Amino acid sequence: MKKLFTHITIRLLTAISRLSWKRLYTLSDIFKFIIFDIFQYRRKVIRTNLEHSFPDMDLIRLQSIAEKYYRNFTDIIFETIKLRSISQHDLLSRFDLETTLLKHYYEQKKNLVVVAGHLGNWEMLNLFASAKLPYQIVVVYHEMANELFDDWFKNIRTKFGAEMVPMREAFIKAVAPREKPFLFVLVNDQSPQPERAYWTTFLNQDTGVFRGAELIARRLNAPVLYMGVLRDEIKRGFYKAYFKLITETPNEERNNGILQSQMTYLEQDIRTQPDNWLWSHKRWKHQKPEHLRQHQLLETNKRE
Repeated sequence: MKKLFTHITIRLLTAISRLSWKRLYTLSDIFKFIIFDIFQYRRKVIRTNLEHSFPDMDLIRLQSIAEKYYRNFTDIIFETIKLRSISQHDLLSRFDLETTLLKHYYEQKKNLVVVAGHLGNWEMLNLFASAKLPYQIVVVYHEMANELFDDWFKNIRTKFGAEMVPMREAFIKAVAPREKPFLFVLVNDQSPQPERAYWTTFLNQDTGVFRGAELIARRLNAPVLYMGVLRDEIKRGFYKAYFKLITETPNEERNNGILQSQMTYLEQDIRTQPDNWLWSHKRWKHQKPEHLRQHQLLETNKRE
């Protein structure tokens, strides 16, 4: 029965993906009303996250951010479904991307590690990158429990040549030989196990950060870029993305310095467009341990 339900759902999602953008966003508006206004989906989580992140904002401003976020959240869901049937031409028209930095390193045949947060439609951006850039795009992702859904989404993510790497294989796949330079992309602003995380202050709160991105960058000894995404305030489904250099020499950076730079840049982007981040995620569900080990702290001085 479960497998039958999955097959029916996948057929439905595929049919929805063929709708026009106008009809797609109509469905998004209806879905927003159902899950946020009727079922109150994670509204308390969103409100608490916003209040703790922006303690100086008044309730009217916080509510305005929340209302915009509700629409952005359901837009991302339906935009991601649309990726199943989107044409390459349509996809390429939806991002404004500055590629000068990438061209600079591609000419040197350098691999790059790219760190990012859940800004805008990260799924659409990953697909866009594989359609637009000469690099091999390698994206680390969390596998779904349902294999049929996982295969359906994996087919979407790889339709223009991206390589998907399960989180558990990230370190092995990072050093695998490839025919051309690659971007190793990690969206790592979720909630890691507190005993393993790097701990910093992010959006006014004690925040744990996955350390894997920095460890992989050191292992590859590759330049590290931060990838930011801003949503077009007027046209739904359109974005602007950019890359910012964190370091060219990861092994010369202080311990957790790469992660600290990433979180600083991510916070700047969130403050610029606060409704554009994933506020419904239980980002701060873990408490900071009372005692942190050395590898969980920001090194105070650069290594010699």
